[in-house]
Amino acid sequence: MSQNTNTSTLFPAPQSGAELEEGTCLSPRFNTDGLITCVAVDAHNGEVLMLAHMNAEALALTMKTGEAHYFSRSRNKLWKKGESSGHTQKVLEMRIDCDQDAVIIKVEMGGTGAACHTGRRSCFYRTVPLGAAPSKETRLGFTGDEPRFDPAAVYGEGHGHNH
Repeated sequence: MSQNTNTSTLFPAPQSGAELEEGTCLSPRFNTDGLITCVAVDAHNGEVLMLAHMNAEALALTMKTGEAHYFSRSRNKLWKKGESSGHTQKVLEMRIDCDQDAVIIKVEMGGTGAACHTGRRSCFYRTVPLGAAPSKETRLGFTGDEPRFDPAAVYGEGHGHNH
């Protein structure tokens, strides 16, 4: 599912070695699908809110506008966070990792403060048990992060995963 946006027109070719890791040139390393992983965290308390992906256009729009934009793999399209729900993400800081293939954005949530399409604050609202090998009986636990809005009312019936 290679993305249409030509990364070479928006960003320089990926650097290598010391320039990639220690240099000041932004040269994102998009994967073979033309995407880079993005983790959104609460700018004030560091809570991990969601993991999504950006293509070159989404990364460029996020940098230019200060509002989070992503590429939906399931819908195969660019989207601005909050465009249909009102749960926007104002980006206060963006960081890129050592080999420039992942970014973290520190955001302020708009709307109800829910980042997840299920209505919860964080997409990470379940825990995975540790201390035993996985099996068919393995069950997830809930963190207590209850929905802040009704997804069916905001997105319509049959809404799906939008990252």
